[in-house]
Amino acid sequence: MAGSQRYIRYIVIAIAFLGLLFYISTSSTTTVPGIPVKDSASSSSSSSSTLQPTTPNDSKSLPPATAPGERMNATFVTLARNSDVWEIARSIRQVEDRFNKKYNYDWVFLNDAEFDDQFKKVTSALTSGNTKYGKIPKEHWSFPEWIDVDKAAKVREDMREKKIIYGDSVSYRHMCRYESGFFFRHPLMLDYEWYWRVEPSIELFCDINYDTFKFMADNKKKYSFVLSLYEYVETIPTLWDSAKAFMKEHPEHIAKDNSMAFLSDDGGNTYNHCHFWSNFEIGNLNWLRSKAYIDYFNKLDRDGGFFYERWGDAPVHSIAAAIMLPKDEMHFFNDIAYYHVPFTHCPTGEQYRMDHKCHCNPKDNFDWQGYSCLTRYFDLNDMKKPEGYEKEQS
Repeated sequence: MAGSQRYIRYIVIAIAFLGLLFYISTSSTTTVPGIPVKDSASSSSSSSSTLQPTTPNDSKSLPPATAPGERMNATFVTLARNSDVWEIARSIRQVEDRFNKKYNYDWVFLNDAEFDDQFKKVTSALTSGNTKYGKIPKEHWSFPEWIDVDKAAKVREDMREKKIIYGDSVSYRHMCRYESGFFFRHPLMLDYEWYWRVEPSIELFCDINYDTFKFMADNKKKYSFVLSLYEYVETIPTLWDSAKAFMKEHPEHIAKDNSMAFLSDDGGNTYNHCHFWSNFEIGNLNWLRSKAYIDYFNKLDRDGGFFYERWGDAPVHSIAAAIMLPKDEMHFFNDIAYYHVPFTHCPTGEQYRMDHKCHCNPKDNFDWQGYSCLTRYFDLNDMKKPEGYEKEQS
């Protein structure tokens, strides 16, 4: 008898529990603190087709460009290796989020080896424009026949002992030579007129709400920068000698209203080592492919300083732009907030930073520091320094 009563008690408890669950699941008035509850009429009027997915981009392609207007014949260009995939992924995301999702410009990737499937898969998934992958010809990434490789090896050893940055690197020298004289001649680049150079692990701090390529074209600019500084003296001891020899041989390539005063304090006799940092550049490819620039590069290449010293592409480009282009064909992009280790360009001007959702710390801005050459550029062009620059000087 006791066993039967116990059995009946279990059945009653189970029925009560199921009833409670049914009540909770069907109740329209159950609330959770802090979460509003719609009534049944409101809920029934909402169609599942109008609900938005929680993932902002669940398709295989990025959203279409949103900025109106024509597009320029332009591309981003990156020199990278397969091992750089995650560093360049960071850079692509920065550029896309701050600028290119509105314009969908193409991206060209160049490598001295074949790109692997992972690199292509990751980068193509992140870019909103077309992606193109090119291998650098061996003759553009090797010692030219006129270079004494034993002499070049001795230079690298000496620089290693002196602890000069990249002083003992062969690949760095090939990179500098390639960026100085060949990237704009790669078959994939011949399709374009404008380029924006992007390197791995860069950061863009502010929204860019206009087409920088169109700005360059509309204002007849051919070369631009965001950071300028002094080059390591030990890496370019004879670069200026080669540049002066070029100017003497080809006076027809020298612009009348040039920026020599940015490079030299004595009318061109000596070089003050100022240059534009070329890991960021927006420029005109037709200028780089011009006879003037090719003559200049060929002169420097024959002199051997890319291997017998450690000439960087930044001073090479800078000297060319400063002597071959009129001052008004160069441009400083104060509004492109940029970081490449170890320097930051954070636009001077609080209101601009607020309006363009900038997340850089103005205390990190390199522009008005002692090792920057920007003041020299402003003075040369009679430009008024932005309000508040004094607070960023040191």
